Amino acid sequence: MKKVVAIGELLIDFVPQQKGCALDEVTHFERVAGGAPANVAAAVARLGGRAAMISQVGEDAFGTHILKVLKGNGVDISSVFRTGRANTGLAFVSLDATGNREFSFFRNPSADLFLDETQIRPEMFTDCAALHFCSVDLVDWPVRAAHRRAIELARDAGALISFDPNVRLPLWDDPADCQAAIRAFLPSADLVKLSDDEVEFVTGCTDERAAAKQLFEGGCKLLLVTRGANGSAVYTPQTEAFAETLSVPVTDTTGAGDSFIGSFLYQLTRDGVGAADLSALPQAQLEDYLRFSAQYASLTVQHKGAVMATLDEVKQAYPD
Repeated sequence: MKKVVAIGELLIDFVPQQKGCALDEVTHFERVAGGAPANVAAAVARLGGRAAMISQVGEDAFGTHILKVLKGNGVDISSVFRTGRANTGLAFVSLDATGNREFSFFRNPSADLFLDETQIRPEMFTDCAALHFCSVDLVDWPVRAAHRRAIELARDAGALISFDPNVRLPLWDDPADCQAAIRAFLPSADLVKLSDDEVEFVTGCTDERAAAKQLFEGGCKLLLVTRGANGSAVYTPQTEAFAETLSVPVTDTTGAGDSFIGSFLYQLTRDGVGAADLSALPQAQLEDYLRFSAQYASLTVQHKGAVMATLDEVKQAYPD
């Protein structure tokens, strides 16, 4: 089985020990290693796949903790660098009564922003099935060029390119800058994952099918949409498929989307599905993929922080 490589931010999420209150009212937090690309890599590895991370952390205790957690989850950290130029990024989170989040980021700058294109090497993509990235590190720092270089080398290696914009507007001076950066990278992606509240911001379309059509015209081959409690959908130029969200007690939605796309990429890699195969995937197979990813995400939201399940834990929770 080939590996999934993720590139982007590594940070510490400080998740609240209280729910149902605003961020300025939270008094106690718990440290959890985070960063959306890292969560995706951890999901793939925890399911039994191969995953590697490309990023940079500070020469501080938080960076050390992240590396220990990634390695403990089976993620290859040989391409995670350390720098003394900035500290590891931090994110403080509050949760409302339904587990939805409010963020406050401390990364002005953070170590990941100094990841440079010269640090990205072809051997990082040996035996690579997919490269996954998000938009948090597409800000105007050296890490943006590092992403372009990674995409170029992954494409040369025959890998599928997966893009989850994972919009975090508090990290941008202007929402228009975030939108422009995302739209500049969309043509690089074979697979795009959006949440339902990102569809219009990213594509300008209020309708999912219209958004999918627009993305397909730009070169995308598969659009995956997560809708929270309203299920999920996948669109290709040939077909579409849908799945319902499973009814479970929600503790924290942190990492829910990451677990969904991580488990989806795991299935594609497990089955040897490459970029050229995405458009022709049959509806039944896509429905199976969505169903499994819904099961996987349902386990994540029952925990505090982005806790990724193993394949055995999925089978135990959903034996059928």
